[in-house]
Amino acid sequence: MSRRAFVTGGTGFLGRHLVEQLVAAGWRVTALHRASSDVRTLSELGVSLRVGQLDDPGSVVDAMPDGVDAVFHVAANTSFWSRRDAEQWRDNVEGTRAVLEAARRKTAGVFVHTSTWSVYGLHLQTGPITESSPRLGNQSWVGYDRSKWEAEELVRRAGADGLPVVVVQPPHIMGRYDTTSWAQLIKLVHTGKLPGVPPGSGVFAFAPEVARAHIVAAERGRRGEAYLLSGTEATFLDVVRAVSELCGRKPPTGTLPAFVLRAVARGKALVSTVTGKEPDVTPEGVLAVTSHPRVGSTRARDELGYRAFPLREMVEDSYRWLLSNGYLE
Repeated sequence: MSRRAFVTGGTGFLGRHLVEQLVAAGWRVTALHRASSDVRTLSELGVSLRVGQLDDPGSVVDAMPDGVDAVFHVAANTSFWSRRDAEQWRDNVEGTRAVLEAARRKTAGVFVHTSTWSVYGLHLQTGPITESSPRLGNQSWVGYDRSKWEAEELVRRAGADGLPVVVVQPPHIMGRYDTTSWAQLIKLVHTGKLPGVPPGSGVFAFAPEVARAHIVAAERGRRGEAYLLSGTEATFLDVVRAVSELCGRKPPTGTLPAFVLRAVARGKALVSTVTGKEPDVTPEGVLAVTSHPRVGSTRARDELGYRAFPLREMVEDSYRWLLSNGYLE
């Protein structure tokens, strides 16, 4: 008998990879989605579609079948604009609470929660991050960090109360199907409109491998444990140079000073208080691209078979998909 999965965020970037792999592995998948979501891809995959919203707990309960083998809670609000903090808390914290409650009521099997390395409060750490590092996200001034920290706390408490849970904590994720995250940087480089390269660095994980790690975590991940999904360390200059080579553009030679980016972000934040429109550069976003966090994945490598991929392969996968699907001018 095939296994059954319930997925939130299945119409999103990572969720689409996860659903594809679940279906390919023979799982029967039920996906929660908003009424306004584009579900054509999920429908073509034969996924059972259920309309509901994370801020409507009753709709989540109604959508989740009884006794599913695994719940994959992937949906999240990843905004880096402080004026959306309340909305983000509702989506990330109260939404997670709703999915957890539905899993309890429907006697679901393992609950796999998509968290983030941001729960460690990256800018508050002094060395490489591992699963034993203090999780300082609740002390961060960034709303995303705080909301994801609290959401993970809810999952951990549910695990302590007897619900089988596994937490996965990816860093930056790159690959096909992304149209809003690193795809925006690729578009700017492709069109020659990138104003400058931020001076920070990050750790980049390949979306298909992150999705695969979710499934392995459900199958054999240790219950109650968290798995950092590391990847390839690279500067943002490395990323822009890789994109430039694919676009046939002259690669940049240097980066913008961090203080310039901070000044621009402060100015745009002031303007946004008048216009009410989300700025393209925020103080929270600048913090993310001017830091130099590092992370290890020994546990995920040893227990989930998790792998890092070359930066060029990840960038090219995203670029080629955007190009072939008409997202690049």
